Amino acid sequence: MTAHDAVQDMATPLVSVLIPAFNHERYVLRCLDSVLEDPYPAKELIVIDDGSTDRTGARIADWVATHCMDIPIEYVQREHRGIAATLNELAARANGEFLRPGASDDYLLPGGLAAQVDYLLAHPRKVVVIGDSVVVDRDGHKLHDSGMCDLHGADKSLYRTDDGIRRAVIRQWAIGGPVALIRRCALDTADRWSEGLRIEDWDLFLRLAARGVLGFIDVHVCAYRLHDANASRTRHTGARIANLAESRHVAMLRTGLFEEPYRTLLRAQSHYIDAKISFLERRPWPLLRHLAAYLALAARARLPPAGPHAEGT
Repeated sequence: MTAHDAVQDMATPLVSVLIPAFNHERYVLRCLDSVLEDPYPAKELIVIDDGSTDRTGARIADWVATHCMDIPIEYVQREHRGIAATLNELAARANGEFLRPGASDDYLLPGGLAAQVDYLLAHPRKVVVIGDSVVVDRDGHKLHDSGMCDLHGADKSLYRTDDGIRRAVIRQWAIGGPVALIRRCALDTADRWSEGLRIEDWDLFLRLAARGVLGFIDVHVCAYRLHDANASRTRHTGARIANLAESRHVAMLRTGLFEEPYRTLLRAQSHYIDAKISFLERRPWPLLRHLAAYLALAARARLPPAGPHAEGT
């Protein structure tokens, strides 16, 4: 190694790309190929097959055998433990200064890693930076230019200040796909994924937003794939109620992390979630009661009421 190479290596932090894989045999090869296609030079790939029952594991194994000389790779197959436990295990196995959690049905977009690393290097107080995504269908055809705006109706201007990020994370969680780059040192302490949750990301980002350590860049860093098996977009009423009930629990659990007016706003959001549960359960009086509580608390927080796209999770 030349002196120039050594300086370049020191200036290029290692990024660990973390892929939890489960029953995505149709999509996983595109995901893995995208890691190689991103031109960022200092990266490793860590993949865990979380007990897939289809051919996901075999496809990953074949890909690893083909590309094991192209990039440092660690591949683990084990029984099913769930997404949060798998992400925590991936993070524990990582060697990089920065961690890039992925998803085996989505894929990275070239240039995203460098843009996010540059942001965190320039903003040492920030622990995580999120970007935007394009939205594609099961065949990879583009559906939307912006996961945040077109899929979730987000106001991107909110994400440019700590105050706006807190408001956005509480009221309009608009992150489509795996778009975060995380400092590994954050996960060495308390900011790990809460195991046992169905939709684990809102809980993590509430904790980050409360501390003011979450940043944003308006760059498309991944392609988020919509298909019939997206856990967070199920049309099954029972599953939707279960997801909402979990979100309500998370909202109540994390209220104490925030100062005012965000604490009151999160309490308002818990009533908004309860209103949606009551609607799905066809209970009109609890629906009206929770909507009234939501509006009263939102007014007390001196913030405008949520728009039609505000899901809170």
